[in-house]
Amino acid sequence: MADHKESKMEELAHKIHSKISSPSSSSDSDDDKRSHARAVALKAKVYRLFGREKPLHQVLGAGKPADILLWRNKKLSGGVLGGVTSLWFLFEMLDYHLITLICHLMILALSVLFLWSNASNFINNSPPTIPEVVIPEKCLLKAASCFTFEINRTLDIVRTIATGKDLKTFLGAIAGLWFLSILGSCFNFLTMVYIVFILLYTVPVFYEKYEDKVDAFSEKMIEELKKQFAALEKKVLSSMNKEKKKD
Repeated sequence: MADHKESKMEELAHKIHSKISSPSSSSDSDDDKRSHARAVALKAKVYRLFGREKPLHQVLGAGKPADILLWRNKKLSGGVLGGVTSLWFLFEMLDYHLITLICHLMILALSVLFLWSNASNFINNSPPTIPEVVIPEKCLLKAASCFTFEINRTLDIVRTIATGKDLKTFLGAIAGLWFLSILGSCFNFLTMVYIVFILLYTVPVFYEKYEDKVDAFSEKMIEELKKQFAALEKKVLSSMNKEKKKD
C-alpha cells in the first residue's frame, strides 16, 4: 500500500514538473522561430547589385550562354574565346575583311562538297548528306517582335529625355554618350566589340567569385553617387528657378 502511494506521488510530481517545464520549452521554440525569422529577414535585406534576387547563373538565362560566360564548361568557353580572339586578330592585325573571309570560307566549303559529291561515284563511296535547312517562320516573327519592342522602348526613352521631364535619365544618357564618344576616339568599332566580349568573359566570373565584397562596395558607392546627384540636381533646379524669376 505504501509502495502504491509512493508511485502515485512520483507520477503526480512528474506531471507537475512536465507542466512547469513545458512553457519554457515552448518559449525556447518560439525564440528559435523568432531568431530564424530575423536571420531570414536580415538575409533578405542584403544588398545585391542592380536589385538582383536570383543567382547570377539564373539572371544570365541558366542555359548554355550562361555556362559559357561563367566558365562552367572550360573547354567550350576557352574554344569560344580562342575563336573570337582569332577573328579579331585576322580583322584588326592582318587587315582581313569580313566579307572577304566569308567569301573565302564559302568557296572552300562549296569546293570540298562539290568534289566530294563527284568523287564518291568513282570511289564507290556514299555522297555527303547535306541537311535541308529551313528557318521556321515563328522564330523570325519572335525575333522581329523582340527587336521591335527594344526599338520602341529606346524611342520612348528618347522622347522622355526630349520632353525634359526626367533630369536623371537626361544626365545618364549624356554621360553614357560622352563615355562612348571617348571610347570611339580611342578604338575602332571592331576593337570596342572585342573589348565588350572580353568584359563579358571576365566580369561575371569575377563578380560570382567575389559577390559579397563587390555588393558591399557597390552599395557604398551607389549611396555616395546618389548624394552627389541629389546635390547636383538641387543646384541645377535652383539655377533654373532663378532664370525663370529673372524672365
